[in-house]
Order: sequence, then structure tokens, then C-alpha cells
Amino acid sequence: MKTIFKFVSSFFKGIWKVITFIRRALVNMIFLLTLGAIYFVYTSADAPKKSVPEKSALVLNLSGPIVEQSSYINPMDSVTGSILGQDMPHENLLFDIVDTIRHAKEDPKIGGIVLALRDLAPTNLTKLRYIAKAINEFKSSGKPVYAVGDMYNQSQYYLASYADKVYLAPDGAVMLKGYSAYSMYYKTLLEKLDVNTHVFRVGTYKSAVEPFLRDDMSPAAKETTSRWLSQLWDAYVDDVANNRQLAPETLKLNMEEFLALLKQNQGNLAALSLNLGLVDQLATRQQIRTELADVFGSNGEDSYNYVDYYSYLTSMAPKLQYNNDDIAVVVASGAIMDGSQPRGTVGGDTVAALLRQARNDKKVKAVVLRVDSPGGSAFASEVIRNEVQALKAEGKPVVVSMSSLAASGGYWISMSADSIVAQPTTLTGSIGIFSIITTFEKGLNKLGIYTDGVGTSPFSGVGLTTGLSEGASQALQMGIDHGYQRFISLVSQSRQLPIDKMEGIAEGRVWTGEDALKLGLVDKIGDFDDAVALAAQLAKLEKYNLYWVEEPLSPAQEFIKNFLNQVSVAMHIDPLAILPESMRPAVSQVTNDARLLQSFNDPKGQYAFCLNCQSQ
Repeated sequence: MKTIFKFVSSFFKGIWKVITFIRRALVNMIFLLTLGAIYFVYTSADAPKKSVPEKSALVLNLSGPIVEQSSYINPMDSVTGSILGQDMPHENLLFDIVDTIRHAKEDPKIGGIVLALRDLAPTNLTKLRYIAKAINEFKSSGKPVYAVGDMYNQSQYYLASYADKVYLAPDGAVMLKGYSAYSMYYKTLLEKLDVNTHVFRVGTYKSAVEPFLRDDMSPAAKETTSRWLSQLWDAYVDDVANNRQLAPETLKLNMEEFLALLKQNQGNLAALSLNLGLVDQLATRQQIRTELADVFGSNGEDSYNYVDYYSYLTSMAPKLQYNNDDIAVVVASGAIMDGSQPRGTVGGDTVAALLRQARNDKKVKAVVLRVDSPGGSAFASEVIRNEVQALKAEGKPVVVSMSSLAASGGYWISMSADSIVAQPTTLTGSIGIFSIITTFEKGLNKLGIYTDGVGTSPFSGVGLTTGLSEGASQALQMGIDHGYQRFISLVSQSRQLPIDKMEGIAEGRVWTGEDALKLGLVDKIGDFDDAVALAAQLAKLEKYNLYWVEEPLSPAQEFIKNFLNQVSVAMHIDPLAILPESMRPAVSQVTNDARLLQSFNDPKGQYAFCLNCQSQ
């Protein structure tokens, strides 16, 4: 007995030593990171700034996704996340990119731009067009733009097509896949697992719940999805063909035509890209550096004079404040969730508080609500819309600027604005509502587990282990019907559209901005700049400051966040990297679907969400 006690005691002491070691190691690592951050700040401040020679190139070496708003998490979570092998996001703000290009246009030290985009993540066409607008403005100054790349994916090539000259590695390729909307479907899997999926919805085209009901995409979903995908692809092709002075058909080859051309070029994709006119020259990295040194001057290190995007961004002076009149910008980016939520999602209470802050600020004369959301909680969407109405009642104009996506709940929070501005390639509409509940009584019963008891009302016995009664199902469907009628009634009132026309507009149909304008769902085709100009016009402002209303970080959080931004690339670990390349897309989709379900937190279980809109 004594021996057993001694063994158990030693065992738990050993566990405690391990826990103590891990705790001390984490504390020491955080302490060392803090010291390193302090050292970095002071040495960076004292060190002489690297001078940028006259007529240097600004290298736009964007790495990672382009976002409307940085989805920073708790900075300490970033530290521990990196230690535990989790992904540390490295994001690029869309507005930072555009502001940097515009600043470089007026900077006498910048002689041109080099687009080095090999690490740029696939990006929605609407965001790419806003960056392309800034590139065209830069070119209007007479400064050249070059694109260099070993390989170009579709997003990278879109921006590269705006360059005066496009270089491609002799063994490289331009990979244009078109746009698509594919989802994984779980109906048979759920049946095999004996999981009951109870779905309540309104709208023939409301396909967000189809992955749980079917093993394939419904004909109605294929119909509406094919339409807007074709419109996006036509827009992409037209832009690139115009930039490269090509016939659009060059970019719309069918498989037979592509294989015939590839055969003519002996399977050489780089030669095919050159012969089709997609690129201007096949060149090695050494050859490209030599040619660019002739344009921008040699830096004496076998390269040309340049400053990279991230260094240039941090060197830009803050914008001057003109006067006491502000146009507030509130960003709603991500899935809409009830309550207060961190960036990366749209918390109903969080965004409502930001709008209320703008309403109570006497300096704010108008508000631009920037929306990039597939929707989510119907309740949270209404909380945000109510604050938009309160701003209008206060006499402050509200203009919605739709980014890539303002669908379903994203449209709900937009519809009551004084004016809605969308891009032709914005996806919006998806006016519909649904609820989804999974119960596990069948699977539990097979395992010999049963639930029984008594309750005081017809709903007392409804739950995950007991399932839904016929009456409860009817009640939930009536609630969804009411929610849908409320949605279309609000659209009808806000947009002054006859209610009898809503049947052809709603029912979950997704529209491009171009179609939405014809239907009366939006007021104007334009980008963020146009929305700001319209807000100034409605508020009768000639001069104004742009005031980005955001939840502030504490000084400590800001300090650690800035430090982590410096080390994020070096410490970046992709959790999918351990998987074979062929498995990553499927695992990524399952992970995203699971994350989507976690964002469903509406108190009534009612959602206005567009699933396929996110797949492009």
C-alpha cells in the first residue's frame, strides 16, 4: 500500500513539474519577446533610416490576403498560437494598399512600381479593381509599372495585366481557372451518423442549407449561381483583354482549343502565355534585375534601386486633419453574429456601438458604412439597421459602400441607408431566411442511450437528444415565414419597391451590383471613393476628414500587436502544411464549414446568410 501511495504521489509530482516547466517556459518566452520588442523599437528609432535613392521602384510585394479590416485577435493569443503551431494571420488592408500607391504617385523619389505578387493570396475581383484603379492613377503620372513573376495565379495576373510590361519566368505559367462555386455536401454522411437535420427556410434560391439536405447543388441554386459567376468572369475577361489589347475569346478557350494550342507549343505553358499575348517577355530573375537596373539604377548589389511596400508604408507620414468636419467610416466585415464580437466577424452590438459613437460625435457630419459580409444572424442585422435609422433621424446622412459582398444579412444592414453604392461585381441580394437544427436521438438510441422524462409545456421535451415534435417544427417554420415577410417588407419600405415585385427579387436570389441597380436594390455604381464623395455631397461638405471609427486597442495590446506584425512572417506556421498538397483543399473546406456553424448564434436561430457567395 505504501509503495502504491508513493508511486501515485511521484506520478502527480511529475505531472506538476511538467506543468510548472511549461508555465515558466511560456512566461519566460513572453518576457523575452517583450524585451526583444523594446530593443527593436529603440534600435529602430535610433538607427539611421535607409535613404531611398531618387527614382527608385516601389516593389508591391504583397504577401497574404487583402482585407477590409484587420481581424486582429488578442495579441497574447498570437504569441501562444505561434508557439502551439497555429496560423498567425498576415493581412493587408485594402485601403492601405490604395493609399500607398496614391502617395507614391506624388513622391518624387518613386520612379515607378514593380508588381511582385507571388505571395498574394487569391482575392475577390471587386477588391482587385479598387487597387487597379490606383495603379491606373499612378500610371497617369507618366511613371512606369512593371510586373514580375515566376507564376501568376488568377488574382495576381489580373493586377499584372495593368503593368506596362509583364515578365514571366521561362519555366513559369499564367494560370487562369475562371470563377466557380463548389461546396461539400453532407446529407449521406449525416444519415450514416444518424444525425437528424431539421431545416426551416423560405426562398427557392436560399441554398445556404443545401449542404445539409442534399448530396449535390439544386437546379435552382445552379441557375442563379451560374448567372452571377458568368457576369464576374465576363468582367474579369473584359478588363484583362482591354489591358492587354486582346480579343476576349483569347481568355475564354474551351478545353479542346486549349489543348490544341498547348500542343502547338510542345506543352510549354510559358511559351503559350507569351504567344497568346498574356505576357511581354520570358526572362530569368537575373535578366529582369538587369533590365530594371537600367530603368531605376543599380544598387550595387546585383539589383535595382527599390523600396518594398511594407517599408514604404511605415515611412508614410499620417494624413493632416483639415478642419472639424468628419465623415465617419464604419467597417462591417465578416459573418454577422449576435452580441459583441472581435474583428473578423460583425458583432451586432459591436457595430451598433460604433455607429452610435459616430451619431453622438458632433464632429461627424455623415457616415459611410463599408459592408463586406455574407450575412448571418437576422437579429444582429436588425440591431445594426436600427442604428442606421437612428443616424438618419439625427440628420446625419448614411451611405453604404458595398465591397465584394453585401448579401443576405449584409443587405439587411444596408437597405435603410440614404444611398447604397455598389461595384458592378459586388454580390448582393440573397434576400431570404432559414434556420437549421441538428438532433442526435437516432444515433444515441442505436448506442442504447434514451432520453425520457416529463415537462410542463409542449416545448419542454424539445432538445438535441429528443428531437423536434411535429408541432415544434410547425412553430419554427411559422417563425421563419414571419421573419422572411418582415425582411421583404423592410426592403419594400426602405427601397420604395412595391411588395408584389419582391417575389421576383427575393427568395434568396443573388445579384451582381449591376443587376441590383436595375432592380432598385442599390442606387449607384461606384467604389469606396464614390461613396465618400456622395456622403460629403449629402452633408454639404467641401472639406472633411475621414474618421475610421474602430474599437481601440489598449496601449499594451497595440505595442504587442505592432511587434507581432514585425515577426509574423518569420514565425508564420501553416497548420495545413503537414498535410499532403492534395488533401489541403478538402480539409480547408471542412474546417471553414465547421467555423461557419460556430458563427451561428442568433438568439432565435434565424439566419440571413449566403453560403455560395463566398466561393469564387
